[in-house]
Amino acid sequence: MPSKFTLAPLAFAALLAVQANAAEQVVRIGVSGPLSGANAFAGKDNENGVRLAIEELNAQKIQVGGNVLRFELQSEDDGGDPKQGVNVAQKFADAKVKFVLGPYNSGVAIPASRVYNDNGILMSTVGTNPKITQAGYPTVFRIVASDTQVGGSVAAYAAKELKVRNVGVIDDRTAFGQGIAMEFKRQAQANGIKVAGHEYTTDKATDFAAILTSLRAKRVDAVFFGGYAPQAAPMARQMKALGLNVPLLGGDTLCSPEMAKLGGPAVGENVRCAQAGAIVAKQPGGPAFINAYKARFKRDPDVYAPSFYDQTKFIAQAMKSANSTDAAKVGAAMHSISYQGVVGTYGYDPKGNLKKTAVTVYTFKNGALTPLASY
Repeated sequence: MPSKFTLAPLAFAALLAVQANAAEQVVRIGVSGPLSGANAFAGKDNENGVRLAIEELNAQKIQVGGNVLRFELQSEDDGGDPKQGVNVAQKFADAKVKFVLGPYNSGVAIPASRVYNDNGILMSTVGTNPKITQAGYPTVFRIVASDTQVGGSVAAYAAKELKVRNVGVIDDRTAFGQGIAMEFKRQAQANGIKVAGHEYTTDKATDFAAILTSLRAKRVDAVFFGGYAPQAAPMARQMKALGLNVPLLGGDTLCSPEMAKLGGPAVGENVRCAQAGAIVAKQPGGPAFINAYKARFKRDPDVYAPSFYDQTKFIAQAMKSANSTDAAKVGAAMHSISYQGVVGTYGYDPKGNLKKTAVTVYTFKNGALTPLASY
């Protein structure tokens, strides 16, 4: 009979043999985002977050169902366009991709989510419009705060910290812009702020002189913009040129380094934006993520790279928990477990919304995003 001292090496050798004989299973991770157009900077940042997570996961040689998983990235340009986004969703379905990170834009995520649901694909989006999760698809997840949470935080900050009493609202008529503008407007009024006017533009406009002049005439003491950085930055410049020296408020899309890059000296402490999640640099794993991202991509991460990185890691953890790469089983696991990422703790309610998330209000100082308050 072998002694207990000879069993351990034999067991270890058997384990090595099992690992050596484990088959490799390829799991493709799709990314849908704007890789062209004005928001291409955000699409590439999101893709980089997923890419970094995949490279780290592959180094871990995760085993699920007796197989070693090898993750592969398939990134597609949806151009921030709803029709193109639906085509990308169908392309992923035809290619048997079962896990997709994106879309970035709410207006793309809303119609694409139906295609993903109908084809059994797990979709994880940073689209903030509440409509995305109202359909109740079991494998659709919103990995950041919704417009309700972000709009409410900006409204509370405007009322309590900035003492705003008369605000002008502008939205770009996109699903995102309209959604967050309406939530801000509703909750601003609940906080005792008068909405002096609600103006409209588009996500391709560059001249805002007419609507800003209209709001200046109404003596607003702040302007809230529901839209994206490529419009918000020139809006800030034009506000300054018109002598409309009041805060420019907005959601997470204004928290992008692109704001300072495009707006130059017109973007500073006059801009106040709210972003879902805790302050990455102050989280336990935050500095390591930032350093790894900069080393890999030779640039700083933008707004959502950490969230895309975290969700990719969460999906892998859910695969291990479910001992399966079936999207429905992985989705079910994600509804029942939680994951500690670099942005915060991820856990989802039955509709696919985060159960709990912080919202942080930022400004810009010397071109750098600087946190002011968390809600």
